[in-house]
Amino acid sequence: MRSLLYLFTALGVIALAAWAYRENHLTRQAMNERGALEREIVLLKQSISIQRTEWAYLNRPDRLRDLVDLNFERLQLVPITSDHFGEIGTIAYPLPEVRSEVVDTIETFGAIEHLMAPLDPQSEAP
Repeated sequence: MRSLLYLFTALGVIALAAWAYRENHLTRQAMNERGALEREIVLLKQSISIQRTEWAYLNRPDRLRDLVDLNFERLQLVPITSDHFGEIGTIAYPLPEVRSEVVDTIETFGAIEHLMAPLDPQSEAP
């Protein structure tokens, strides 16, 4: 009976050692992947920083002004002033299409005309 208990105990220890070894291997693999991802994140952040610097360099006002002057004949860009803005009421909106055909007719017997007629203040009796 004791030998059977020793056998199961030895098998349990071996199984636990194999499980611990497997978990240790998976943990190290995950840590290596995490390190690779962190290095990639650092490289991408550096790349974004470089691109922002290049964007700021290319969008310098003096450089853009020189480019506008060089390409004025083709682009005809001018500085924006208050004369370039207008009133909202001066915008010409397109008129809606008017249909000349009557598709369906509805006959009324004066009920709608009675409701739509303007009120005559003299006809109202107090």
